[in-house]
Amino acid sequence: MKLIRFFYFLFFTLLFIGCKTTETTEKSSSKTTTFQKIAAIKNVVSIEKRDIVSHFDENYEIWFEQPVDHNDLSKGTFKQRVFLGFENPTQPVIVELRGYGIGRETAGELAKHYNANQLSIEHRYFNNSRPKKIDWNTLTVENAAKDQAIIIDAIRNALYPNTKFISTGISKGCQTTMAHRRYFPKNVDACVCYVGPLNYKREDPRVYEFLKTVGTKEDRENIKAFQELCFENREALLDKMKIAAKEKGLTWEFGAEKAINYTILEYSFSFWQWGNSVDSIPTKNISIDDIYKHLISVSGYGFFEEKSVDGLQPYFWAALTEQGIYGYETAPFKKYFNNESKIYKFDWAFPEGISKEYNLKPMQEVKNFLDNSAEKMLFIYGEYDTWSSTAVELSTDAKKRELYKFVKPKGSHTTRVESFNTENKKKIYDIIDRWLEKK
Repeated sequence: MKLIRFFYFLFFTLLFIGCKTTETTEKSSSKTTTFQKIAAIKNVVSIEKRDIVSHFDENYEIWFEQPVDHNDLSKGTFKQRVFLGFENPTQPVIVELRGYGIGRETAGELAKHYNANQLSIEHRYFNNSRPKKIDWNTLTVENAAKDQAIIIDAIRNALYPNTKFISTGISKGCQTTMAHRRYFPKNVDACVCYVGPLNYKREDPRVYEFLKTVGTKEDRENIKAFQELCFENREALLDKMKIAAKEKGLTWEFGAEKAINYTILEYSFSFWQWGNSVDSIPTKNISIDDIYKHLISVSGYGFFEEKSVDGLQPYFWAALTEQGIYGYETAPFKKYFNNESKIYKFDWAFPEGISKEYNLKPMQEVKNFLDNSAEKMLFIYGEYDTWSSTAVELSTDAKKRELYKFVKPKGSHTTRVESFNTENKKKIYDIIDRWLEKK
């Protein structure tokens, strides 16, 4: 009898263990991975798990299929690229709204600081996020905002239903972040906007006024003196540019003769934008080689040269039709320009065969939104950055709606939270910490 009881005991014990093992296996197999959750999103057409970067546990490249025109679905679709740095479903999600293409997969400043997840959304029509043939009239801030809202909602529902989302963007990405917030004020919990202009005209005249007052009088005189030195040696510098064009394969839609003018006029804007040192400006007692070298080191080739302009075509379209840009006053150098136009403009940067009147309504709507109803937005600027000439100005009741603005003294377009002193850095992160507190 004892032997029989032992066998019964052994049989039921093994049966119990087998059942538990099967149950555990079934539970394990039913656990959906991050990859599978993303792949199940309705309009995700491609997903690739990539090498791990930064602090993320997983890293994905995702392609969403999006309407070319959200107001007219008959115009077809395009594929939009997204990167997701997945850390943890309980950590915040920093949404990087790119104003251009995605240049990196690594964590940005906020994702690093908070050990957060990061969702980076490439702007429509940059890099490979574009249809085969672009209908330029569909490149609007409204369509872009709708792209972003669709992606944010999809990623939130699939992976982060109980997590705080903060959108952020730099320069044109800041413009993108402001517009997205205006169209979809509840799509994210808060916004951190870096060094972005809010232009009210296509060539906003506040830029010209800024260049007349930024820095010290001596600084401005030194910058203008260098530009005059360039115009005085224009023909020699033009020869240098033509040589560089042959060596580097550079071309300009309007020719090298006009390109040298644009490059010299751009000098003051770029000088302040990127925080160059006045001590770096050459004096009269230098060679043409050194003058040219310094001019190009500040102004560069990339804003006017044809291949670069092709890559930046979506930027120019947006700037010339809705978001605004600037021009160059020739009056300070009138003796070198004879009877030419008083403002050198960017009309030539429209796509071939098409142009459009500037529509001031979208940026006015952003301004009205910021002035009256926007909530939980933080703006960061550099005092000497030329784009600060058209920076967001907060209304008197802004603080009640948790709108804040921090300006780094003498800061440039590279100003970030980490650029500030310890006291202001703490103030900024304290604000964001409050926004990230659980409900």
